[in-house]
Amino acid sequence: MRLLLGLALVLWAAGAAAAPDEDIEVPAGPAESRFNHGQALALQNDWAGAEGAYRDAARLRPEFPEAWNGLGYALRKQGRLDEAVKAYGEALRLRPEYPQALEYLGQAYVQLGRIKEARDVLARLRPLDREEAEELARAIAKAARR
Repeated sequence: MRLLLGLALVLWAAGAAAAPDEDIEVPAGPAESRFNHGQALALQNDWAGAEGAYRDAARLRPEFPEAWNGLGYALRKQGRLDEAVKAYGEALRLRPEYPQALEYLGQAYVQLGRIKEARDVLARLRPLDREEAEELARAIAKAARR
């Protein structure tokens, strides 16, 4: 039984870190159910619907970094960048070394024209996830050329 529980936690941790627009699910519970609904809506590019589902998940379980990250992503997709930065900040308060939240925060800073802050995020991200860091580095480079 412990082995199965341990395996479930490992699988959940691996899946829960995926991007909001990827097809993942986390174990059932009210907050997780709302999170999974947000994931499904994000796959359909229903950003307002995803926002509501992620907000519900975060309200039901405030210590749920994936829900805060998903909320930030949905807000950013709607152009609500200042709100997105706050949501990513909460995800990172809960999990300081959360690569996707860092990359998405950096992307929001790029969109806001806050390139120095995006570079600071990139420096934090580089040792954690090379692919996410490269994605952010490309966005920063493109913005710097404008």
